[in-house]
Amino acid sequence: MNGADTAWIFVATALVLFMTLPGLALFYGGLVRARNVLSVFMQTYAIACLMSVLWLAFGYSIAFGDGGSGYWGGLGKMFLSGVTADSLSGTLPEVLFFAFQMTFAIITPALIVGAYVERIGFGFVMLFSGLWMLLCYAPVVHWIWGGGMLADGGIFGDTGVMDFAGGIVVHETAGLAALVIAVMLGARKNRTTPPHAPWMVMIGAAMLWVGWFGFNGGSQLAADGGAAMALTVTHISAATASLTWALWERIKYGKASLVGLVTGTIAGLASITPASGFVGPVEALLIGAVAGVLCQEAVNLVRNALKIDDTLDVFAVHGVGGIFGTIMIAAFGYGSWVAQLGGLVVVGVFTVVVTVVLVKLVGLITPLRVDEETEVNGLDLQVHGERAYDTAS
Repeated sequence: MNGADTAWIFVATALVLFMTLPGLALFYGGLVRARNVLSVFMQTYAIACLMSVLWLAFGYSIAFGDGGSGYWGGLGKMFLSGVTADSLSGTLPEVLFFAFQMTFAIITPALIVGAYVERIGFGFVMLFSGLWMLLCYAPVVHWIWGGGMLADGGIFGDTGVMDFAGGIVVHETAGLAALVIAVMLGARKNRTTPPHAPWMVMIGAAMLWVGWFGFNGGSQLAADGGAAMALTVTHISAATASLTWALWERIKYGKASLVGLVTGTIAGLASITPASGFVGPVEALLIGAVAGVLCQEAVNLVRNALKIDDTLDVFAVHGVGGIFGTIMIAAFGYGSWVAQLGGLVVVGVFTVVVTVVLVKLVGLITPLRVDEETEVNGLDLQVHGERAYDTAS
């Protein structure tokens, strides 16, 4: 065990949990109507709790167990069987590696929340998210990070898919699942209502930015120069994408918005994530500069051209950003074109198929969508019996 590495991953684990709670919850919560903000908080918080239990029970074993095959890790480490305080994973206590990876398993299904807010059944959210994490996310983790079929020596040869912190594992899977659910769920009754609290969106985005240092810097799994570089390029990409998103808004619409500026931040963070362990500051600057415009145009494509109500633009920002960053690894010469593109296709097809099947299956058990009265009146009061704001008090 290395003490410095262990101390840094302790911090990184807390930072990545901070991304979901409260960062993502506030970011998404501010973007919806006031009558639905608590439902977003509820979904995000409950997902964090459920994924933690399921990651302990089965998820970690499926992703990082050593008793399976190239397709999954088996069930030998269910409930951390055989893992003690003295067990090591590299230079880290294995139980700390488990906890760090658990925070990734929390945020990935939580990202999907943005696609279906304001009209989804809470029972569906819980059952779908749990099954999706175990049957889609965890196997993909094994394929790329757990030594499975897409890693070095797998189906793409000696040099497998390069994905430092989750461009494919987190952002492509969550983005595509979000798009599939948005299509199958259908649009909201009222798609024109603006975000109820842009200030809350900004605070959530700022928390995500800070937390992303643990997300990308922690993925080095060591306290060294590689972690420092990953943290630095993460910041540069986020800052640059924020500016290019705002500038592109100013050019197209005459005004740059706060919500646009901070959405650009997330686009830059998602885009640098897969490449953060390979590129330098100038390459990060280029990735961020393109991401701010590319993801904004993807938002317009999904919303206006395709008429898909991916409510909070999960696919356009996270999905497109993660895919773009994954491709840039090959473009800058740090990975194989065959492996990078092949990995995107394999994981993309798998994610779409699993998501469609799960939506259909879970829809047979619990309603996918709330009724019209609940949607009109808001999920907070109708589903959870609470209001975010009591104007009479």
